[in-house]
Amino acid sequence: MEKELPRLKDVFEDYFKIGAAVNKWTLHSAKDLVTTQFNSITAENEMKPEMLQPKEGEFNFEYSDQLVSFANEHHLGLRGHTLVWHNQCPDWMFKNESGQTVDRGRLLKRMDQHIETVVSRYADQIYSWDVVNEVIADEEDRFLRKSQWLELAGEEFIERAFHTAHKADPNATLFYNDYNESDPIKRDKIYKLVKSLLEKKVPIHGVGMQAHWNIHTPSIEHIQQAIELYASLGLEVQITEMDLSVFSWDDKRTDLMKPTKEMLDLQEKRYEQIFNLFREYKDVISSVTFWGAADDYTWLSNFPVKGRKNWPFLFDEHFNPKQSFWSVVQF
Repeated sequence: MEKELPRLKDVFEDYFKIGAAVNKWTLHSAKDLVTTQFNSITAENEMKPEMLQPKEGEFNFEYSDQLVSFANEHHLGLRGHTLVWHNQCPDWMFKNESGQTVDRGRLLKRMDQHIETVVSRYADQIYSWDVVNEVIADEEDRFLRKSQWLELAGEEFIERAFHTAHKADPNATLFYNDYNESDPIKRDKIYKLVKSLLEKKVPIHGVGMQAHWNIHTPSIEHIQQAIELYASLGLEVQITEMDLSVFSWDDKRTDLMKPTKEMLDLQEKRYEQIFNLFREYKDVISSVTFWGAADDYTWLSNFPVKGRKNWPFLFDEHFNPKQSFWSVVQF
């Protein structure tokens, strides 16, 4: 008799929630895998501003409502992603009726209305929200990212978004979410931002480490240092968008039809090291979410190299466990 496959959600039951990002296609194609292995889900794109409010005052909750129903039916936790972001935000948000840039007061009012409508609709259904996403600049000599939000509203929009979300659902934990969060330079800027919010009594409860990593970087030491620095603020840490690319960022190859043995071996070792670290910090880390469920679909295919497949997860294209899966569940 074939041994039953361990379930991630059972293996980590005493550690943290274990989640997967889904979209309108994978919610169906990977349904059995998601409901068997995971106890939390996140909408990959369908809760972002341009999807929920494509025109001012015209909300489209069709997919997000389906997602909430799916989570309730299968007893899954649900993370909300994301309320304020410089990408995937509709153009109308920043324009007036004549097509000119909107004034600061009107932009902030529109932001408030969007957050209030969305968060209150799903109050007590979503356990955590990524309230503000990716406002830290990648450039070493800049603090905040250049964006229409910053240009038109000033940095006050960040704290205001948290206050508005907290008022709409006082029970949801609210996160600042970003990538390259383990890079020491960007890490320190994220820490500076979040610390300043706390000093202003802003209702922020955690830092979302996106964890778009690869089989070579960042180092375990840098990941650990980031977790410890964010946790030193007395906040939760959630791993929000995890995937482990088999390519280094500067690797532009397009010739591989499947990952090499070396790639899979490195991925297995890295996943083992990373989850060993996560378990050490179970009192800080409340949720670990993969940015997908299996290798059949990942946003990393075609990014940053067009026409290239990637294989970043614990399950292969046929939803079978990879070496990496076993390295994570056997400890």
